[in-house]
Amino acid sequence: AIPEGSYVAWVAEKEDAPSLAPGEIVGGAGLQLRELLPRPHPERTRLMRGPQALILNVYTERSWRRRGVAEALMRELLAWCRDNSVESVVLHASNEGRPLYEKLGFTATNEMRLGGKGGVTR
Repeated sequence: AIPEGSYVAWVAEKEDAPSLAPGEIVGGAGLQLRELLPRPHPERTRLMRGPQALILNVYTERSWRRRGVAEALMRELLAWCRDNSVESVVLHASNEGRPLYEKLGFTATNEMRLGGKGGVTR
């Protein structure tokens, strides 16, 4: 279970589109707040102490893609992070989403991973 208050979500709906039912959702995005131990800032100038946001479930209905829905959701999400003193934001980008995230200032990192379908087996 996700601890209460640690997941925040946004949805985009297009109420004035004649082809959609009122309030029909055309996109969404969420984040999970994670408390991390104090750690060095990448520039080694200070310790980072605040929570980290893991962005999850960014999605736009296919017929609404390339219309700014995902960008608007991400800008709202990032504003919420700034307003709530989130120290860093991470995500796992699809190839299709990477240009948007780069436009918003995200950069690729050197993350590595162990585990998968069967969990950590070594």
